[in-house]
Amino acid sequence: MDLKNLELSPKLIELITDYGLRLLGAIAIWFIGNWIIKYLMVAAKKLMIKREIEESLQKFLLDLLGWALKIFLIIAILAKLGVETTSFAAVLAAAGLAVGMALQGSLSNFAGGVLIMIFKPFKIGDLIEAQGEMGTVKEIEIFTTKLTGLSNKEIIIPNGALSNGNIINYSTEGTRRVDLVFGVSYDSDIKQVKEVIMDVLTSNPKVLKEPAPSVNVLTLADSSVNFAVRPWSKGEHYWDVYFETTEKVKLALDAAGIEIPYPHQVEIQKQK
Repeated sequence: MDLKNLELSPKLIELITDYGLRLLGAIAIWFIGNWIIKYLMVAAKKLMIKREIEESLQKFLLDLLGWALKIFLIIAILAKLGVETTSFAAVLAAAGLAVGMALQGSLSNFAGGVLIMIFKPFKIGDLIEAQGEMGTVKEIEIFTTKLTGLSNKEIIIPNGALSNGNIINYSTEGTRRVDLVFGVSYDSDIKQVKEVIMDVLTSNPKVLKEPAPSVNVLTLADSSVNFAVRPWSKGEHYWDVYFETTEKVKLALDAAGIEIPYPHQVEIQKQK
């Protein structure tokens, strides 16, 4: 028995040495790899902050990068230990493809969220119109964007559809034009009508002096002369100017004796 053990000892020593070196190499790869991952994560975070990427997107991308780097590190360690990694990588690829197909809609929304956060067509607090909805941007998430509607309702729009559709941002320029139309009778003096309406606009402190408001004849309709009234305001004063102008123009036209035509119903009595 002792002789046999002596004959096997060189092979045993060679085996222990081989696997021992592999194990030491795997441990070295683990520590060095973790140090490199930590360095890359810090560098990636600094780059995202420099590019002013949204904080929620930063966290998601950093988590995704961290997991991807750790998977590569584990594959490298398994390869160093002599484990066949080709089939392991194939299984990961197949699983990734299956998950991607199952979450196709979610991935589209994720991609849309990334595009929105990178190109920034709007930001939190902007008033936008998109996908048939209008509201103030409340929150920009990875998969959806939340708006607060004009009647204080919450509107949730998937980022995939949002990024692929038309977006009207009413807050980008800081000012908005209020488009109004008022009709008066054909008997009215056009010059007087313009002066009355312009007085209403210039007396409202929420109406901007620049760009200057305008009052012009728009159309000669069947029963009225219609005027295009175009005051400008700051974005946050848009609805104030809209409603105040509508009310005050009606009162001013009435005070000036200018008729606003409306349909009349004439009752015809049958003669007996």
